[in-house]
Amino acid sequence: MDAFFSAPPSLPAALAWAILCLTALTLGALISLGLHRMRLLLLSRGPGPSEAERWEGELPSVTVQLPVYNEAGVVERLLDAAARLEYPRDRLQIQLLDDSTDETSSRAARRIEYWREQGVDVAHLRRSDRTGFKAGALAQATPEARGEFILILDADFVPAPDLLKRLLPPFSDPEVGMVQARWDHLNEGASLLTRCQALLLDAHFFFEQGGRYAGRLFMSFNGTAGLWRRKALDEAGGWSWDTLTEDLDVSYRCQMKGWRFVFLPQVGVPAEIPGGVRALEVQQKRWAQGGIQTGKKILPRLLSSDWPLRIKVEGVVHLLGHLAHPLTLILGLLLLPSALARETLGLQRFLFVDLAVLAGATLSFLTVYLAAGRRRGRPLLPLVPRALATLGLGVGLTASVSRAVGRGLAGGRDPFLRTPKRGDGRTRYQAARGRGDGVAKALMAGWMLLSAALAVLWGYLATLPFILLFASGYLWLLLAGARGGEGPRTSGFAGLAIRTWTAPRDEARSGHVVDTAGGLGAGGSSPKVHPGAGTG
Repeated sequence: MDAFFSAPPSLPAALAWAILCLTALTLGALISLGLHRMRLLLLSRGPGPSEAERWEGELPSVTVQLPVYNEAGVVERLLDAAARLEYPRDRLQIQLLDDSTDETSSRAARRIEYWREQGVDVAHLRRSDRTGFKAGALAQATPEARGEFILILDADFVPAPDLLKRLLPPFSDPEVGMVQARWDHLNEGASLLTRCQALLLDAHFFFEQGGRYAGRLFMSFNGTAGLWRRKALDEAGGWSWDTLTEDLDVSYRCQMKGWRFVFLPQVGVPAEIPGGVRALEVQQKRWAQGGIQTGKKILPRLLSSDWPLRIKVEGVVHLLGHLAHPLTLILGLLLLPSALARETLGLQRFLFVDLAVLAGATLSFLTVYLAAGRRRGRPLLPLVPRALATLGLGVGLTASVSRAVGRGLAGGRDPFLRTPKRGDGRTRYQAARGRGDGVAKALMAGWMLLSAALAVLWGYLATLPFILLFASGYLWLLLAGARGGEGPRTSGFAGLAIRTWTAPRDEARSGHVVDTAGGLGAGGSSPKVHPGAGTG
């Protein structure tokens, strides 16, 4: 035993070569995904298509659909925000698609009655069962929608009153089928967990959505904060619930029919970020499993179609992008064995190649997160620790999300589990503890800690920073999930290093000032959003 710890063991040559080949393939796939993100970042800085900035002529009719399920803490805020949209009353219809089984329905009914007395057309639609979950509710309500256009808002979204007027102008082009706004963050300042998620979401919207739009590639409706042309939705075949990501599914079906999608990065709609690890994992597992399901459903049709090769290649990377989770997990497992295999085969002189590729993959993601923070106007230096923590968060999620990817590949049909929202704190719906997720995180954290110790003992110090990055991610989510799912607060020295919130200039333009100091999880109170406080 002493000999084992004092000097690394020698592996069978065949096993050593297998480990190195698997490591090379994994690193190759991850660096390709990293370079793809960098390409989207560069595309997002291009001019993109030219869109109309004003709606000419008579305003069309619009239906606002609000799907909810046990959202007692946010449903009244949602109804208030929808009813205050600046739009002619005779052309605005609001549908609350209420599948709730708790006090949400009674609270919503009282608020709906109030707004009806103010002359707002609000329909309270209830179903006897939750067939199809959110997609089923949308499919059942859409035939009753009177609008030529349909705005969809999830329960935790708080749109500015001028949202419809800002989303409508691109529809002056009759080929535009959907216009997507970006998401802003009500509770970004609540914890380190929410701050890191904000970077992930900002990177997605500014660079992934922005890059695909500017590059005239297929993009996706994000399930909320998007305005649909009713005709485009109907021609795509409407809502389907054979995947867990009905939004991604219908987006590709619609664009494959020839409709064009628009992303407006200057238009933001504030919403809650999951405040705890369990809620985040519920969301990420649904997106990952549903994305793979959608890829299996859509890619055969896309690849056999007449669309250009660049559209097909981007579609493959987009729809199968969640494979990055198991690839990252495999890389973590191989960090120490690959160093051992290299020494067994006498290939230590090629260590710099692996480290350069690994550093390149890491730096590509780090660059995207830093660029996302800078896009929000935040200073660069304080962003660095938050971006590093975001890398750790992404690593930590692979333990639970990789299992969801596997279920998607294997054809598993899991129920739609919505992301819990806290709102005013009165909701009773909680994120379920994922079966086996804690064990997976504990095993990965244990392996990474053992790898770190052995790397020190055996002198593999060049690999140690990457091992510690993986260890920190798994430990963070393991410990936070075990104590109730909340992320660590940003207090003390760490808080000073990471507290970099700077209110984006465009949020002031949208009429919202977001107070993150009293955000969810920071003091038990709801986020404070002050409509009309901006410049208009």
